[in-house]
Amino acid sequence: MVALLWVGVAAAQEMPRPLTDDDFIAFDMEQAAIGHQLFYDPILSGNRNIACAHCHHPDFGTSDGLSLGIGEGGQGLGPDRTPGTGADRIRKRIPRNSPGLWNLGAKDIHTVFYDGRLSISDIYGNGFNSPAQEWLPEGLNSLLAAQALFPLTSQFEMAGNVAENQVTGAVHDRIDKGWPILAKRVRTDPSYGPALVEAFDEIETTDEITITQIANALAAFMAIEWRSTDSPFDQYLAGDSNALTSVQQEGMNLFYGKARCSGCHSGPLMSDQKFHALALPPFGPGRTRQWDPYVRDVGRMGESNRLEDAYRFRTPMLRNVALTAPYGHNGAFPDLESIIRHHLNPRNSLANWTPDMADLPRVPWLQNADFLVWDDRFELERQRNKVDINPIRLSDLEIQNLVAFLNSLTGTSVDTPIFGVPEGFVP
Repeated sequence: MVALLWVGVAAAQEMPRPLTDDDFIAFDMEQAAIGHQLFYDPILSGNRNIACAHCHHPDFGTSDGLSLGIGEGGQGLGPDRTPGTGADRIRKRIPRNSPGLWNLGAKDIHTVFYDGRLSISDIYGNGFNSPAQEWLPEGLNSLLAAQALFPLTSQFEMAGNVAENQVTGAVHDRIDKGWPILAKRVRTDPSYGPALVEAFDEIETTDEITITQIANALAAFMAIEWRSTDSPFDQYLAGDSNALTSVQQEGMNLFYGKARCSGCHSGPLMSDQKFHALALPPFGPGRTRQWDPYVRDVGRMGESNRLEDAYRFRTPMLRNVALTAPYGHNGAFPDLESIIRHHLNPRNSLANWTPDMADLPRVPWLQNADFLVWDDRFELERQRNKVDINPIRLSDLEIQNLVAFLNSLTGTSVDTPIFGVPEGFVP
């Protein structure tokens, strides 16, 4: 069988240089140790019932193993996570797939989130273009620190539903109003308060602790814990010609040649940090805009308000990609082969996709809306007609070689992290 393809977005790129320590921001290990504890602690959620780690756990490649996550109100971990019961049950699926956290401390990263709604910018005078606009706290030391703040304010991720707690009530008033409440929780905690004062030179008492120190600690942890630069591919780039198997080398040659994958997955981080439309099969609530009359996800257009950005999503980085299934901004494809085949012929793949390919834990009170977008033929037609890549031909063997190469991007030290999962973490 031969898979139908098109001509890619751009010509294939040259092989990247290897990643080195100089490519990453230097973070403080003492601050990272505090961030480690905070990352696995539900203290940062409105109802104290979910931690960052519930959606970004190392057992699932720092993701959650689901197409669309189950956030605040859910119970358990990974694919076994359930939507809760009674008044505490979830009210909405998380609109997009939980991304892996690998190499987010890299200096060259300037844009994050699938729609790019957070980026380095001077537009608001605080160094970032973010949903918090001019209300973003001062003193954040990195894009990663800024990113760490936003799940805390999201109703369905960590904040909770309106009227359930002080945090979500404050956020409902204005996005920055919830952060001081969380900061007070942390600074009055006898284990966190003194440790933060000791780790951050700019504060002398626990009363001075703000959400800025908390975000910077979280960033330090994530950047140090999940830096990945020792995969077989990285070893090959560093000069070890025997680091890849012959099959992986065949896949690498396809990736940087005929298959044109590197037209978007370019550079040392394997992402152009730009936005592309791939006609991924839509489902779930979507990240709707304020005036959208129905469930859908317009991607980058939701941030830019430019029609030409409709249905475009940010190119993900690929280190440890074999660990982070399912794939796509909504987790539409369960394995590497299926997401590769979709790239080869998005329109054909969209036509043949079936809902059972999505990993969605059963939520009876939401199931009527899970695939509601498929009833709107006009919306489906708009998505089908917005595709930024064009066909080439690859054989089944070539596809398997690409899969082998993507497996060579898995770090050799992913199972021996610096910090690991704390003994006290409760899924």
